[in-house]
Amino acid sequence: MSLQSTDAVADIITRIRNAIMVGKNEIRAPHSKLKAAVLEQLKKAGYIADVKVEAAKPRDILYVTINKPGEKSVITEIAKVSTPGRRVYVSADEIPKVKSGRGTVLISTSKGVITGQEAKKQRLGGELLVKVY
Repeated sequence: MSLQSTDAVADIITRIRNAIMVGKNEIRAPHSKLKAAVLEQLKKAGYIADVKVEAAKPRDILYVTINKPGEKSVITEIAKVSTPGRRVYVSADEIPKVKSGRGTVLISTSKGVITGQEAKKQRLGGELLVKVY
């Protein structure tokens, strides 16, 4: 397990995508505040089952349960929108719909990481992080 990553969110998204493709229902990754915030929003939206943080040295570990054993994953498609080389910022009016409203985008705002629907309600813009369907 690598402790260094250039893009923390891309790392966790890739781990989730790869686990779904091979049929795993749990992953673990090094902890960061941004990763934890993104995973909490995915859990709140119902895309993943559970997120736990375990204290460890030199860094805490995130344990992510994607789905219950025997069940199929809710996530069909998950992708990182903004990258370190090309940041994507939107205002509250420009927040995109994913799959005609059936998917969700996660946005990093001044109030933290929130879903696109919450950002529209609160009239907040920010950096587009993840789109999930």
